[in-house]
Amino acid sequence: MNAPRLQPRGISPLRLRIVLAVLGACALGLIGKAFSMQVLHKSFYQGQGDARFLRDMPVAASRGAITDRSGEPLAISTPMISIWAEPRLLMEGRAQFPELARLLGLTTEDLTSRIESRLDREFIYLRRLLPPEAAEEILALELPGLNGQREYRRFYPGGEVFAHVVGYTNVDDMGQEGLELAFDQWLVGKPGVKRVIRNRRGEIVENIEELRAAEAGRELRLSIDRRLQYLAYRELKAAIFENGATSGSMVIMDVPTGEVLAMVNYPSYNPNARDNSDPSVRRNRAVTDVFEPGSVIKTFTVAAGLESGKFKPDTEINTHPGTLAVANLLVKDIRDFGVLTTTRLLTKSSNVAATRIAQSLDSEHLYDMFHRFGFGELTGCGFPGEATGSLPDTKRWGPVEKATMSYGYGLSVTALQLAQAYAAVANAGVRHAPTFVLGAALDERASELLDPAIAQTLLGMLETVTGPEGGAGKARVPNYRVAGKTGTARRASAGGYSSRYTSVFAGVVPASRPKLAAAIVIHDPSAGAYYGGLVAAPVFGQVMDDAMRLLNVAPDDLRPGLLALHPGSNPAAIDPSLSAEGVMP
Repeated sequence: MNAPRLQPRGISPLRLRIVLAVLGACALGLIGKAFSMQVLHKSFYQGQGDARFLRDMPVAASRGAITDRSGEPLAISTPMISIWAEPRLLMEGRAQFPELARLLGLTTEDLTSRIESRLDREFIYLRRLLPPEAAEEILALELPGLNGQREYRRFYPGGEVFAHVVGYTNVDDMGQEGLELAFDQWLVGKPGVKRVIRNRRGEIVENIEELRAAEAGRELRLSIDRRLQYLAYRELKAAIFENGATSGSMVIMDVPTGEVLAMVNYPSYNPNARDNSDPSVRRNRAVTDVFEPGSVIKTFTVAAGLESGKFKPDTEINTHPGTLAVANLLVKDIRDFGVLTTTRLLTKSSNVAATRIAQSLDSEHLYDMFHRFGFGELTGCGFPGEATGSLPDTKRWGPVEKATMSYGYGLSVTALQLAQAYAAVANAGVRHAPTFVLGAALDERASELLDPAIAQTLLGMLETVTGPEGGAGKARVPNYRVAGKTGTARRASAGGYSSRYTSVFAGVVPASRPKLAAAIVIHDPSAGAYYGGLVAAPVFGQVMDDAMRLLNVAPDDLRPGLLALHPGSNPAAIDPSLSAEGVMP
């Protein structure tokens, strides 16, 4: 019996149509998706793809250099490499952590802990601002997620000599102190941007294009004279050591322009290694620290007397018996000077004579004279942290306050204010706002404070202070006429005045045609001498002796050591005995 033959069943037309419809729909879907990706949303998907491989990377810009008036560098930026990583990727190379830690100057435990505690971050710095050769050795390990980034580090060739003026920047190259801070917007560059391709390990495999070029910061040329700065620092430091003092400042200004040629303080610090310095030494004492000036203020008391018309250089003032009772205060001189002229008031630095002038003047006039010369207000130099000092309003003056104010107590000033005031006297009574920028002195910043004839007379009277009978013989400069005034003030303490002193000298050279004005302040001399004429005045003489030669200032037509009195002074009124300036007992 034959078995039935099986016949293949035919494909149902309906099923075929369904299969073809499904396949067609899938094809259309794929075509539609491709059209959407390649045409309708092309930019979106390109952006998503690029985001996984393309990166816009910042390009560091160099900070502008700071130079002295001759173009000598005081602050420069050097390219360095900062090492950074992506923590999660870096963990893949954990086996090489001991070598990486050694090159970074860390222990393996510290490095591992730092990375593991930041696994949720995409970016961490491992070491900032390494020399390129050290960074290349680290990058040669070729660890995943380990990268280098170009940055700049600031270097200060002048070190501690220029530290307080120039200041310093932080690790991000932003100004933190001094002129680095004051002119930060001028000095800072504009970072650039470049587009790169990075692989999955975060490594840059190709630079695509520069989107924006980096722009270096602008150069800042200062009015500071590098040579004078070194001179001033050397002599100030030597005087502080010699006299056992705790600190001091010196400011030198160009009389005709108001440019600051030197500004130094001691103690100082090295801005290239500031992390090892005491933060208290980083402030610029010449503009931030105030002190009672003592007898140097008598110059302006006398100026008020001359301006009032009540006093002339040869007007006689009776100081006998060397003391003067003012309310509950007994004003004292170092000895009984008897009858003094106004000129000899400055020569001998008589507290009693200064008080008698103040008593004859309206309080408003005396206050106005002090205020005109810049005491109690900012100088306008723009230095960060500058102090205004203190000049109490006349409403707070009683007889005692008016008396002590006349010889330098009851008000406070900075070294820069003092230098500015004496520069104004030397500049025929015209005051310039101090500037640290070469050529920035503007006529509109100048103000006439005093009649030129009175200023000239006053300058001549101040020449007698540096003569044989004055207290500032050590401020003399051979072959040049010097005018100036000493000051010695007791330092205030709780409930009164201590046995500590501030020694001051402010002067001008050459008095015949003033070029330089300077103020020297030395705190707490403890080696025996404390008068301004013995502690501060020698610094002026030593610095200016060299400065006159460096600046090629023609000498006066005088024999060395000969006292040249200005026409405004009165040689017949000079007492033959030498005295130090008056000190408040």
